[in-house]
This record gives sequence, structure tokens and C-alpha cells, in this order.
Amino acid sequence: MIDTVLVLRALGLGDLLTAVPALRGLRRAFPDHGVLLAAPEPLAELLPLLPEVDEWVPTGGLVDFRWQRSGPDVAVNLHGSGPESVRAVCSTGARRVLSHRHPAAPPVAGPDWEAEQHERQRWCRLLRHYDIDADPDDLLLPTPLNRPRAGVAIVHPGASHGARLWPVERYAEVARWAADADFDVVLTGSESEHERAARVAELAGLPANSVLAGRTGLRELAALVAHARLLICGDTGIAHLASAFRTPSVVLFGPVAPRCWGPPADARHVALWHGRSGDTFASDPDPGLLAITTGQVIDAARRAVRLA
Repeated sequence: MIDTVLVLRALGLGDLLTAVPALRGLRRAFPDHGVLLAAPEPLAELLPLLPEVDEWVPTGGLVDFRWQRSGPDVAVNLHGSGPESVRAVCSTGARRVLSHRHPAAPPVAGPDWEAEQHERQRWCRLLRHYDIDADPDDLLLPTPLNRPRAGVAIVHPGASHGARLWPVERYAEVARWAADADFDVVLTGSESEHERAARVAELAGLPANSVLAGRTGLRELAALVAHARLLICGDTGIAHLASAFRTPSVVLFGPVAPRCWGPPADARHVALWHGRSGDTFASDPDPGLLAITTGQVIDAARRAVRLA
């Protein structure tokens, strides 16, 4: 039976994409092992873009994680800082566990957790503690061959929490600018974000067929971003797709700083932030996010496209 490396990352799209450099480091370190990724089932649509992963293990979250196979050779916690994730990887019966240490969890000789660092750097630093080389800038994905609607400007007005929701009226103003500048503008999002995207389209005077929210699967969304001319969005998962495909992007930050979750240093990616940190889980838009004006976003979009 082939030895396996089990990686726990039972989180969202952006979380998965920021772990790609670490996954590549593990793939190089264990070339003869099977690499299994425990992550939410909807994200498995991206498996064709992740040759580092041999098998997807559908996992809804830590409360749902139950390892019922024989113990893997290595279990890696790329999930988080709490004792629950440390205990989860230790519960697999792995011969070797790679994780940050936690005083309330079983003893693991890993590094201490550092809150203020970029998410890609965090997991590469963890692996380097165990003498596994990983490059946080090794984040690009192969470009999907399918082109569902090439050359569009994507406006993505949704986000996971209210604190990250820039007002629909401002998104509409930016979308209207993009349409007037001869971009083919589309509005993306999940099914639950369809109403918000449709409202942006209505205010911007865009046709109904510009609203793709709820009409694309994750694989199609990835291809759309890969072949797009521009993405404008908040601090959410689709921003990391733009980074992975080097698609020009403008990302609006607040309440979390781009130094922790922002795009790589590349002129085609512009991170807008007013230097204020706040409550990620607040229901109302963060004051720092609201300080970003439509003029700043439009200027940044012009710059990103020009320098691409």
C-alpha cells in the first residue's frame, strides 16, 4: 500500500489557494506518497488545477472531520491555530504530525503561531520548521483551457461577511465606468449573492445577462477569471483566483490588512486599504472599507490594466 500525506484545510476558496505553495512543498518533499486533501467538497471542482493533490477527502469542517482509514504516514495541519485542528490531525493515527504547537492540544513539536504574517508565508514557514522547503510566491495555477466568456471585466460585489461588503451603489458606479470604457462587464457571486449582483447591474444600467452570480460552478468561475481582463472585488476568495492566474485585479480591503491576505507584489494587482483594522465578523461594512472611494477604485483599475 502506498504511503500517504493527509493535509487538513477544511475552509474556503481563498484559504485553499493560499495553501497552494505549501501543497507544492509537500509534493516535492514526498514524491512517492499519495497526497490527500481534506477540504470542503464544493472546492473539489478545482482538483484538475491542483496536480499536487492525488485525492480529495470531502470535509465539511472540523466538527465533521472523522478519519476512518488506516493512519497516514504524515498528517499536516494547514487549517488553523486552535487546539481542535491539532487534535484532528493527531487523531488520524499518523506516524508523523506536522502542525503549529498549542498548549491545550496533544504535544506537537511545531513552531509557535504568529498572527501577523501573510497566510501563504504562514504555511511555508510551518513546513520549513520541519525542513521542508516551500516558496510562498509559488502560487500560480495552470490556465484552464475552456474559455466560458473571454476578456471580461468582472465585478464581484459579494463577500463572506458584512464587514467586507462595499456598498452596491459604489460597485454600480464602478461597473458603469467599466462598461463606458468598453469592457464587457459581468457580475459574479454565489446563488445567495444573486440579488445583490442583480441590483448592481440594475443601478449600472447593465443587461440581465451580465449577472452570472449563481449561474457558474467553481470550475467555470476559475476559467472566467483566468481569461478576464480585470477583476474588481472585496477581500474574498475570487481575489485569490486573480492572483493565481495573474489577472489584473483591484481588491478592496477592510477590516483585514492586505499584508495578511493580499495579492503578491505585482503591478497588475492593486490592494486598496486605508490602514484601519476592524472586526472581520461584523455585520456592517468596515469604516476603513467605506473610506475607499469609487474614484480610487477606478484609478486603480486603469493602472492595473495598463501595467498588465
